[in-house]
Formats: sequence, structure tokens, C-alpha cells
Amino acid sequence: MNLFNQVKTLIYKDVLLEWRSKYAINSILLYVVSTVFVCFQSFKSVDAVVWNTLYWIIMLFAAINAMSRSFLQETSNRHLYYYSLVNPKAIILAKIIYNSGLMILMFLIAFLVYSIIFNNPVVNMPVYLISVLLGSISFATVFTMVAGISAKAGHNSTIMAILSFPVIIPLLIVLIHLSQSSMLGEDLDTNLRHIFLLLSINVVTISISLLLFPYLWRD
Repeated sequence: MNLFNQVKTLIYKDVLLEWRSKYAINSILLYVVSTVFVCFQSFKSVDAVVWNTLYWIIMLFAAINAMSRSFLQETSNRHLYYYSLVNPKAIILAKIIYNSGLMILMFLIAFLVYSIIFNNPVVNMPVYLISVLLGSISFATVFTMVAGISAKAGHNSTIMAILSFPVIIPLLIVLIHLSQSSMLGEDLDTNLRHIFLLLSINVVTISISLLLFPYLWRD
């Protein structure tokens, strides 16, 4: 099969496995809903800045919990089996695409729950939804790449935290600035540089994953 068909088959495999167990979706939903409810019981009401920052903090830890399991099912025997069938680039691309779809779904559900429990102060909703979309994809690409490296180190969570820290902090700062400007009612043209920066981070992360993962795969 060519690369496109390999990626499509691997995505279908991940979707089928998730649909059978629903472990990741249920665990993330439970985490998000319970965390938002606890925050609501603690603060009752918050201003727009705290509302925005709290949302991204909740989603950061939800993404870490979800993406840390990306390669948990991929045992050494399954790696060897995949090695004889598919291109390693197809594996990492399929993981990134699948995790991006999962994160988009989770971020939108979390935003809906968060807006219902807390009063939604967003003025420019389209720009905020763009930040949510780009943020979910960015978290998925970064943590998928780091999870792939961590999997080769015995699923060491410490390595995952150390490697993701230099990338995720600037990413969070850009996301908070972009979403914060939408809460002030600024239009899309004003935030083009933030959007371009997020897209650039995604392109660089995916490119590094495609270059690095085949070498990790050979070990």
C-alpha cells in the first residue's frame, strides 16, 4: 500500500479500538466535567481573564492524560509486526491525525460544558473557536511526538514532561493571547500573527516527527 492508504488503515484501526473500549473518551470526559464542577464550587464566578486561563489549564492536563496513552498499546511485538507491514511515517502520521481528531472533539465538548457551568464571557466567538481548534491540534501534535519518544524509553512519564515543557509553554502563551483577544472583541485580522505562529508550530512539530520517528522505530 502507498503511504496514504497505510495512514487511512491505521487511523481506522485506532478509531475501531477506541470505539470498542471508549476508555480514552470516557476518562477525559470524566476528568473535564469533574474538574470544571470542582472549579465552579470553589470560585462560583470568575472574571474573563481567569475564565480563559482556567480553561486552557484544564485542557492542558486533559491533553497530557490522553496523549500519554498514545503508544501504550504498541508493545514491542506489535512494533515488530507493524515494521514488516507499514512505513514508520504512516504510523506517526496516523497517530497525529487520530489524536488531533480526538482532541478537537474533547476540546469542543469541554468548551460546551465549561460555558454551561460558568457564564461564557467570550465576545468574538468565531475567533475563540479558531483558538480552540488550533490549540487542540497543537496539543495533539506536540504530545504525540513526545509520547512516541517516551514509548521508546519504557513509557517514562518524566521524559515526556521534560521534552514537552519547552514547546508547550510558548504554545500556551500564544493560545492564551489569541483567545484573550477574542474575549475583548478583536477581529480575526488583528490575530493573524498568533494564528500564523500556531500553524508554524504545528508544521515544525509534524516535520520533526516525520524525520525523527523512523530512527526511533529502528531501535
